Amino acid sequence: MNGLSFQITDNCGAARAGTLTINGTEVQTPVFMPVGTNATVKAMTPVQVADTGAKLILANTYHLAMRPGTETVAALGGVKRFNGWPHVMLTDSGGYQVFSLSKMNRITDEGVTFQWPVDGSTHFFSPKIAIDHQHRIGADLIMAFDECMPHDADLSYARTSVARTSRWAKECIDHHNASEYRERQFLGGIVQGGLVRELRLESARDLVGMDFPFYAIGGLSVGEGFERMREVLSYTVAELPAEKPRYLMGVGEPRDIIEAVSQGIDMFDCVMPTRNARNGEAFTFSGTIKIRNAKYASDGLPLEEGCDCYTCRTFSRAYLRHLDHAKEMLFHTLMTTHNLRFMQRFMNAIREAIRGNALVAFSKSFTSGFYKD
Repeated sequence: MNGLSFQITDNCGAARAGTLTINGTEVQTPVFMPVGTNATVKAMTPVQVADTGAKLILANTYHLAMRPGTETVAALGGVKRFNGWPHVMLTDSGGYQVFSLSKMNRITDEGVTFQWPVDGSTHFFSPKIAIDHQHRIGADLIMAFDECMPHDADLSYARTSVARTSRWAKECIDHHNASEYRERQFLGGIVQGGLVRELRLESARDLVGMDFPFYAIGGLSVGEGFERMREVLSYTVAELPAEKPRYLMGVGEPRDIIEAVSQGIDMFDCVMPTRNARNGEAFTFSGTIKIRNAKYASDGLPLEEGCDCYTCRTFSRAYLRHLDHAKEMLFHTLMTTHNLRFMQRFMNAIREAIRGNALVAFSKSFTSGFYKD
């Protein structure tokens, strides 16, 4: 049942709810994707992740190429057999990590030479190499290799970077479309351009002309702030085809997700829910709970009353605080379980608000409860 289709079923202004079907698996949109960088969502088994309601998770090409190597993943049956994930997977191209994690890299129009921080070894990624890595990994959704420039890059560099990303996108889609993988792996193009309107529009129009199955907006949530993110979305999203999925990369702050959904974004990913969980912060519809605070030492309530996750059905805040203070590994699993379930409940509430033509009211209600003074 290979294939990708996207059906929009409901609209609320520019926001839309729908069904994204990927190789036979249906995913309801707007959707949040938990991040499994090394082919694992930290502290969780695949069954536990699926039990939170997730149908689509993300892994990272850069990390898997470095360790254990994509040839190994391919030899063991591809990433979903390798890590036991039963649903849909996306891999990013590794572009962001190549630029952000290596203090020593050299960028040319051919690609990027970089050092792996773990052992200092030197490696090279080009558009074709990045696609070959993703073919071997075997995820359902894959991404074009792009340059994620700093949001405060000067205009001259930004122009060069956007032109390079467009050239690389063309190399990626041509290479992918000429391969045997095109029938079961679906390649997304990534719009770049920083905070410069003309460059965002240029990048979007270049990519739309290449006819990707879906489109991503990259280079946001990198320090530009909420208002600048909203501004960039206000003129970029409209350039992307309405009938294809739209993905805002690296965004997981609930307020940002609601804003992006209201402008027509369908897909999100971020490490924030899992990272914050491991650092003792739980997300609830009434705000965040910092479980390390002393006031929870004898609190018999669940993290969030009314939450149906395993953690809230079974354990108290006091127990979770005890696990953290005792440095028990179970703490990470239980907190992550809750935060991932919160994100699925949150996205479901957004979808219901779209279907009820009530997204504005939901946004006001949610933000007043979540973002307390």
